Amino acid sequence: MKLNKIIKPLAATLPLTFSLTACNASSVGTPIKLIDDNYRVTYQIFVSSFYDSNGDGIGDLEGIRKKLDYINDGKAEKGTSLLANEIWLTPVSPSLSYHKYDVMDYKNIDKDFGTLEDFKALLDDCHKRNIKVIFDLVMNHSSSEHPWFVEAVNYIKGLKKGEEPDFNTCPYANYYNFTKKKQEGYAPIEGTDWYYEARFSPKMPDFNLENEAVRNEFKDIFKFWLGLGVDGFRLDAVTYYVTGSVTKNTEILTWLNKTVKEIKPDAYIVGEAWSTESEYGAYYKSGVDSFFDFEFSGSDGVIAKILKGVAPASSFAERMIREDELFSGNNPHYVNAPFYTNHDIPRSAGYYSGERRVDMIKLAGAMNLLMSGNAFIYYGEELGMKGSGKDENKRAPMQWSKDANAEGMCKGPKDMDEFEMMYGTLEDQSDDETSIYNYFKRAIKLRHSYPVIARGKTALYDGFDNANPDTVSVFTRNMADNSYEPLLIVINTSENDVSQKLGEDYTKLESFLVTGDKEVTIKDGMINIPSFGIAILTR
Repeated sequence: MKLNKIIKPLAATLPLTFSLTACNASSVGTPIKLIDDNYRVTYQIFVSSFYDSNGDGIGDLEGIRKKLDYINDGKAEKGTSLLANEIWLTPVSPSLSYHKYDVMDYKNIDKDFGTLEDFKALLDDCHKRNIKVIFDLVMNHSSSEHPWFVEAVNYIKGLKKGEEPDFNTCPYANYYNFTKKKQEGYAPIEGTDWYYEARFSPKMPDFNLENEAVRNEFKDIFKFWLGLGVDGFRLDAVTYYVTGSVTKNTEILTWLNKTVKEIKPDAYIVGEAWSTESEYGAYYKSGVDSFFDFEFSGSDGVIAKILKGVAPASSFAERMIREDELFSGNNPHYVNAPFYTNHDIPRSAGYYSGERRVDMIKLAGAMNLLMSGNAFIYYGEELGMKGSGKDENKRAPMQWSKDANAEGMCKGPKDMDEFEMMYGTLEDQSDDETSIYNYFKRAIKLRHSYPVIARGKTALYDGFDNANPDTVSVFTRNMADNSYEPLLIVINTSENDVSQKLGEDYTKLESFLVTGDKEVTIKDGMINIPSFGIAILTR
């Protein structure tokens, strides 16, 4: 479809001044607005697998700097980047593991990734483009090689039989959770009858976060990274701060949020509470800005269930409304954090089957971006990268090139399985207007073009007489203060085109996004939406 075919049917409804970002699959009828708040598009980078700047096969900070034009070239509508305006870096501090979630030094950079100077340079370049940088803070546990734990264990080993630790003699013995009681989630200290809490691995001892001295250490760590210029924190494993206690975890998060905001009032915090909607909804009482919305993510989440046909399309809006009531009831200023996959979840390329699986991969990514809040995208999802099974497979090298030895290509985790990517590399997809990559770019631009998508409230819409709730999701997005024009969003989640009589209010086709080469059209009061298509209407 030629560009003029898009302009023609929309010309009557577009404002006099407009920008049209389109190819054969989309139309956006308003200028892109990159607003400086917490309602962003955040790109998650697993650092060691992203881009290698020095040829050692390991992704690094300088590599991310070199690829900032890919993430956001700072040119908005005139640019060619994804237009993500925030990045979340997985841990970059010194660690013995490839994933770096066992930290040995909380105020430094792992040598695999570079230096503190490299980190500062990356921050500077990001901020010049209005890209915020979120630092992954591993506060539940440290490495077993952290000096605090090493000193604590050496002290415990030196205790006489029946002797209890004296925290005045060794304060670090109270930094972790030691006991003589053998229990689940605890690892033994060799040569003693003592155990220590280590919920994830014996190499990752859990902190005693109820200890004020430990909190003071982390307050100093907050100051260090915020002082360098990070824009906020991603909090790892918050449900394990005190295992099994939502009340105590909420208290710790309340302290953390207050402490961080006293240092940097506009710092953004997002927590990983891998649990039920009701539990991470309860954590909003802490004042923390965001928690990842696990209910909509993964192969069994709301989005995937709809596209697999095991849940009705209408549940998309219904579930968004339900969770808004829950979250806002605990924190009226909350910012949802929708995501579809991350470094712990199988990649979405493997969720669907059949001839239309690529269309479903595309639409699922767009549905994530159509949720309100700060939307997260895991690196490589925009290419349809594959990866399931062991964790290493989910953290495969970014597919810049089909040549594994090309500049910047990473080796990936040592224990990763060998497997073929299904949909090609960036080289393969960048010039293909029907590719997953170019579809993602259009979906991100659609989100930026209409600020109400990220910032507004969802409501059900009853203006369509015969919309099939099993296959068509219809809802409005609006602002209580009417600061942005309300939108009607219609999503066809089926393999068939749908034709629907318009209601009396939302009658103007403002924009659309489709996975194939058919347009969304309006004729004689009927809107026609191709399979897996999205229509945006205004009054």
